[in-house]
Amino acid sequence: MATETHPPADRAVARHERDPDVERAVSRQRGLTRLSRLQTLGVMFGLLGAVLVRVAAALPGEDVTFGIGLGDAAPEFPVDPPNAVLAIAVVYLLAAAAALAERWTKRYAAVMLVLAAALSAPLLLLCAMALSDRGQTNLLPLVTESLRLGTPIALGALAGRWCVRSGVVNIGIEGMMLTGAGIGFMVYAVGGVGQGGPWLYGAVVAAAVVGGLMAALHAVLSVTFRTDQIVSGVAINLLAIGITSFVRRQVILPSGVRSATTLPTIDLPVLSSLPVVGERLFSGKPIFLSMFVIFALTQLVLFRTAWGLRVRSVGENPHAVETLGVDVVRTRYQAVILGGIIAGIAGAWFSLETTGSFDNLMTNGKGFIALAALIFGKWRPWSAFGGAMLFGFSEALGSRIQLLQVEVGGFPVPSQFLQTLPFVVTIVVLAGAIGRAIPPAAVGVPYERPH
Repeated sequence: MATETHPPADRAVARHERDPDVERAVSRQRGLTRLSRLQTLGVMFGLLGAVLVRVAAALPGEDVTFGIGLGDAAPEFPVDPPNAVLAIAVVYLLAAAAALAERWTKRYAAVMLVLAAALSAPLLLLCAMALSDRGQTNLLPLVTESLRLGTPIALGALAGRWCVRSGVVNIGIEGMMLTGAGIGFMVYAVGGVGQGGPWLYGAVVAAAVVGGLMAALHAVLSVTFRTDQIVSGVAINLLAIGITSFVRRQVILPSGVRSATTLPTIDLPVLSSLPVVGERLFSGKPIFLSMFVIFALTQLVLFRTAWGLRVRSVGENPHAVETLGVDVVRTRYQAVILGGIIAGIAGAWFSLETTGSFDNLMTNGKGFIALAALIFGKWRPWSAFGGAMLFGFSEALGSRIQLLQVEVGGFPVPSQFLQTLPFVVTIVVLAGAIGRAIPPAAVGVPYERPH
């Protein structure tokens, strides 16, 4: 058998090409050095910091007041916008310097960039307050609204997490949420005439069931028939649009139910009676409150039970798990359907807990934003929860800025611009996180039992 040989020089070149230090040295010699991810972010924050120095000088000098909580005992804090924006600009410039010198600053550069990114939210709010005629706002409603608006995104991220951990890509979360919202409201409108009662809670159950059925269809296509999982997810989304449009036109509109009673608010015992923050933080509607329970149960089941271990294993190495007696196909079916049930509950949040009505495409891309939150959280439950709350906060902040009637140069900021804020955040987050989030090894790979 002929053996392929390489000259010593070729072997040295190949070895050097695999050595990152040598690669960087060669690149510097050739003038082709490229910035790392942290350094690129540092340049961006540095430019933004330089712009903010000019912005701080142009802002009105009148103080704005931030309140926290309700009632006379709620604390209030006056803030001088120009000085506060200037302080944030200094942090941005320091973060940029630390990132560009990451060879010496190491992990501190990443910490500084995270701090700089976290300051973006108060920066936007400060600028909005300074450019508004209203010199006072309350932060507690902003926090609670962020949690509420992040509910469907967080539940959608959990739905995707169960699927991805079992090795199945599910971009059909949007369709499962939409179907749950539409079919759930149809059951409520036809059975309960939108008047509350047991039919309202039965409609939530119906939304969860139909979400599970859509997920079962996705499992049949992607697990049993081993079709492309992306194509299967797209098919689920298109099917959901057709089903819900038909149901709305042929069933919901003829029922005459336009605005129905939504799920009632529940006050948590003792906690909701706390002064200043209790009424806002510890009162909510059932699906919103159940979100925290579902997250806790997911964390417990996925990382503290034998079945959770099997789900994670079939997403990493299904062939090895099969040799240990685990039914890979059945486990994937179970995980995907469970994710669909959670997505159906997320859909019920739109029609049965929030609006009391159903409109075509009312989920408005929240299923796709949930996938972004899942990637941002690196497929971990509470990290994904944090990502979902980030998107919820961006939406709540856009609404708050709109209420403040912010004007720039005498012209009001268009509401359409503010409505794009969650999607802009999605793009920014994915650009910063997707290169570092490593999914399970077998995700997206159809499994075929050995013969």
